[in-house]
Amino acid sequence: MSSATHETFDLGPLKGITRLWCGLWQLSSNAWGSAPVPRIRKCMGEHVGLGFAAFDMADHYGSAEIIYGQFRKTLPSSANVVGATKWCVFKPTTPSRAVVESAVRERLVRMQTDRVDLLQFHWQDYSDKGYLSALEILNDLRCEGYISAIGLCNFDTIRTDEICTQLGPGIIVSNQVQFSLIDTRPLHGMTDVCHRHNVKLLTYGTLCGGFLADRWLDQPEPDLYSGDLTPSQRKYLDMIVKAWGTWALFQALLRCLRGIADRHEGMSIANVATRWVLDQPCVGAVLIGARLGLSDHLTDNINVFHPSCRLTNEDNRAIEDILRYSNGRKIITTIGDCGAEYR
Repeated sequence: MSSATHETFDLGPLKGITRLWCGLWQLSSNAWGSAPVPRIRKCMGEHVGLGFAAFDMADHYGSAEIIYGQFRKTLPSSANVVGATKWCVFKPTTPSRAVVESAVRERLVRMQTDRVDLLQFHWQDYSDKGYLSALEILNDLRCEGYISAIGLCNFDTIRTDEICTQLGPGIIVSNQVQFSLIDTRPLHGMTDVCHRHNVKLLTYGTLCGGFLADRWLDQPEPDLYSGDLTPSQRKYLDMIVKAWGTWALFQALLRCLRGIADRHEGMSIANVATRWVLDQPCVGAVLIGARLGLSDHLTDNINVFHPSCRLTNEDNRAIEDILRYSNGRKIITTIGDCGAEYR
């Protein structure tokens, strides 16, 4: 397929960002495999060279922030590269100014920068309203220049609405949530809230750990406890065959996606699955995990932006004809709203 131009979007003060981001969560554990740091940085350069100039990481993704900071220092100051990270509060915490500022300063040190492009906030226990205080202080730090933009991570619809209402317009720019053909929970309330508050969704799990891909077409259901599966694949296989439907129905979905891909020049199943999510309301970008230095799919991923990679009404009807046999619309009642599986 011929070259394609990246689609871009604006995220608060961050302008012209690609709609496909590189997710660095696989640096959090050797269970995904590991590569030498110089090779990882080299791969980051290849991503940026092809326009994939946005990286998502977190305080608990191993050395991701450190490696990104080392890489960012090799680029000219004019380079339009976005580094998004997270501050995740998993344990009871009193969010004083000192505690919040310390967390932000740690991100600055690890990323070798004087300002975090996008600081995404996760709070584990909704019964503790400390998340509102923490976000007020994060906004103070944003106003003081330590953060360019504030986002949320795995917040549900009720709390996203509450936070955006309390902080006021334009403070929260994004919410990172799981979103795929298998997990459509954001369509049940979240996109309405995001539309009302001008919040963009940054989506992960869009390829279900790699299951929404040609390599799994016409393959038998894998053993959940097989050593050949990555942690992501174990997570999403469990969702596919327990919450969403059956492996047989999933194979029907893959055949449907392959048929759509065949109708569009040079597309893969992963391209169709990604394009479907990008076309949904309020989606700013899809985050695709990469085992940097080991495995990535850059040349395939960029096809998502090719003019021929546009889903027609016929394509969407074919997909819906499969999804209506699944439990996809019930997942929000069996698992809970966005992020509930982590609480």
